[in-house]
Amino acid sequence: MKDLATRALNIAQLKGATYADVRIVDVLSQNIVVKNGVVEGLSQDTHQGVGLRVIVDGAWGFASSSRLEVQEVEQQAARAVSIAKASALVKPALGGEVNLGPPEVHRGSYRTPVLIDPFRVALEEKIDLLLRAAQAMQRVRGITVAEAGMTLLRKRQLFASSEGSLIEQEIIESGAGLEATAVGQDEVQTRSYPNSFGRHMAAAGYEFVRDMGLTESALKTAEEAVALLSAAPCPSGVTTIILGSAQLALQIHESCGHAIELDRVLGMEASYAGTSFLTPEKRGTFRYGSELVNITADATLPNGLGSFGYDDEGVPAQRVSIVVDGLFMNYLSSRETASGFGQRSNGSMRADGWNRIPLIRMTNINLEPGTWTLEDLIADTDAGIYMETNKSWSIDDKRLNFQFGTETAYQIQRGKLGPLIKNATYTGMTPQFWGSCDAICNREHWVMWGTPNCGKGQPSQTAHVGHGTAPARFRNVQVGVIR
Repeated sequence: MKDLATRALNIAQLKGATYADVRIVDVLSQNIVVKNGVVEGLSQDTHQGVGLRVIVDGAWGFASSSRLEVQEVEQQAARAVSIAKASALVKPALGGEVNLGPPEVHRGSYRTPVLIDPFRVALEEKIDLLLRAAQAMQRVRGITVAEAGMTLLRKRQLFASSEGSLIEQEIIESGAGLEATAVGQDEVQTRSYPNSFGRHMAAAGYEFVRDMGLTESALKTAEEAVALLSAAPCPSGVTTIILGSAQLALQIHESCGHAIELDRVLGMEASYAGTSFLTPEKRGTFRYGSELVNITADATLPNGLGSFGYDDEGVPAQRVSIVVDGLFMNYLSSRETASGFGQRSNGSMRADGWNRIPLIRMTNINLEPGTWTLEDLIADTDAGIYMETNKSWSIDDKRLNFQFGTETAYQIQRGKLGPLIKNATYTGMTPQFWGSCDAICNREHWVMWGTPNCGKGQPSQTAHVGHGTAPARFRNVQVGVIR
């Protein structure tokens, strides 16, 4: 692989590239789905290939192939140079000449810390775990569909650049989840564990799946799905809300994570999901939230789905302060976008495989913990709603106006959790919402959630990112249907 990478770089430079980098990627994934006591889906997929980026005459070119052969790699290197030369003809429309800033020269390796290689665990053990969890959910009267799933992934990657970088990485991810669906006379309710939309994942080995407590949590998950059928609907009005850790992860993802991607801010990424309200003049001066709100981007955290050793430009993983005491301070950047601010990249470029160009992507975007226990926070809240586990989301193309729904919610009455309520929703404007945050729970309640379905780009790319959060309280929030 190193020989192929060296050959690709040499050909690109001989053809006129002033910069070139190459990624050789090998991915193995396994997916298992069990539904109502039957293995409904079982797949194991592997793919590998090479992707090459070059700069010629101040413009980008990219080419890729699934054939890891010398002649093919040479042809793709030449093709990338040809594409860059064509792009150079319309440089003004592309924003002018590419400037990567100072060279990034790194040689090293990284491997996700794991205790148990998920691909060395017997398939029978994995299926048995999911079957037992699904069967436990099925035993609850009223459950129509009991589903359990597991996803495992291993990505091996070699990165090399004409500046002299040579980096090898192995990223391993493991995750699983439950979904219990209850069908009533005129509605359907679903309860998930430990998070919605199929699974919770981490950069970890199979020990992460074993420690999730799938079978132990199956009964409660199913019972809550059935209870939602007879629960009262979410009231409408303005009230105090406490967001559980999993729901807050989605809130951060949509209203902060995407808003701080610098390519989105600069209009380089707009057609898929809009731009951002956090325009450059706001940096260092704009009040994003209350003084309690501190948000970081940290690709170095253990188990974070957005953790790695180096990004796909060969820049080392970093911890970056995004919001400090409520003030917006920084973006996620690439080498090219950071150079426009006179800075170096903070290592946020990643690609969804060998046949996609790297884009600015979230790493682990985290709300730093506060000082409260959840018990004390609820006791300190006279009236409001506690909401947990995302059910639906919607946000405008500036990442400003949003509405989210949760699977479960509980009324808070006189400092205690009251009746279960269903179809809970809340809405707001991003700065006002974060400005209303007056309490955040402590490190004991802080969880690193994995989001394996973050979409961006055209052609579409899916990134795996993380969000560390603890429950937090927000005042004067609109909930329910706006009348």
